[in-house]
Amino acid sequence: MNYEAQMEEEARRWKHKQLRKPSLLERSSKKAQVKINNLIPEKVHQTITESIKKMVQATLIGSNITTFPKKIENHTFEEREMLVKKSLETFKKTAAIEGASTGAGGLLLGLADFPLFLSIKMKFLFEVASIYGYNTKEYEERLFLLYVFQLAFSSETHKEETLEKIENWETKKHEIKDLDWRIFQQEYRDYIDLVKLMQILPGIGAVVGGVANYHLVQQLGECAMNCYRLRIFSNHS
Repeated sequence: MNYEAQMEEEARRWKHKQLRKPSLLERSSKKAQVKINNLIPEKVHQTITESIKKMVQATLIGSNITTFPKKIENHTFEEREMLVKKSLETFKKTAAIEGASTGAGGLLLGLADFPLFLSIKMKFLFEVASIYGYNTKEYEERLFLLYVFQLAFSSETHKEETLEKIENWETKKHEIKDLDWRIFQQEYRDYIDLVKLMQILPGIGAVVGGVANYHLVQQLGECAMNCYRLRIFSNHS
């Protein structure tokens, strides 16, 4: 079995794992998060949604300017994936340093971690897209990255729908004009809130911040690679 066939099978197994039914603990946690969100006034939800939307859009513009610079037109699929894995290792280390630094600084620096870490993750996704050969100057490609990001940090409730869009993006991209920012921000916050709350605790913030950021970027990298594999292989079939 050649490399592409192996990765196609790996992507299928990963997709199956994403679509599994949530555990009792996961269902209970989601219900608790929904109850908490329902207690928050609608005006607060709107403010948070708009703030994160602007923050992400600003990050997208900045990331597009500093996208992967190397010429890789003649690289094989396997060579491109080696570059993605190398990039992932670099970004994991960068994220860990950033998380440890802000975590050691207490509440104020802990809060500063949110936009800084978001910027690291977005820049990584832009680099991945470029390595796989996609033009991130196109609006549809930037939108695709946001769906990859959403899939990496969301509950099982939204994974099936998001995966379906990702796998059939060549068709879906003509139908989708924008992201549901309310779902985007709420799923992301629900996913990482506990970790980030622990990151601002005195004494353990630096350790928690460094380790959490490292593993969250690893998770994003695994998600991004398999999303592009699914997209690429669905076009070949």
